[in-house]
Amino acid sequence: MTIFLYSIAAAAALIYLPFLVVAYARVRVGYDLSAPRAMFDKLPPYAQRATWAHQNSYEAFMIFSAAALMAYVTGVFSPLAVAATIAFLVARLLYSIFYILNIPVLRSLMFGIGSLGSASLIVLSIIQANS
Repeated sequence: MTIFLYSIAAAAALIYLPFLVVAYARVRVGYDLSAPRAMFDKLPPYAQRATWAHQNSYEAFMIFSAAALMAYVTGVFSPLAVAATIAFLVARLLYSIFYILNIPVLRSLMFGIGSLGSASLIVLSIIQANS
């Protein structure tokens, strides 16, 4: 069952993966310490997409962390729950990559898979709590 706790830590780390690309682009453009957010318009398109992927990762993390904690607290442990957890993590990694590379169809597919992973954990937790 600790997979759920480790997955929350991994998902938190995945939030910052796209930001590494943003940081690289900021250095290349010339980082402005006095106005870091104003630099957005100066960033190349791939870094702008990385910023959006970074922001979306926060949103997805909130739902996933609640779902994983629900699964942990209710004692859900099944192959389906483990698969949903791993699917979320892999999908979110690929989501950021496809967003940065500007492949919208695959990015959207990964968003859907990640969302399905979170939803599965929530449903499995509710079923477990009612048993």
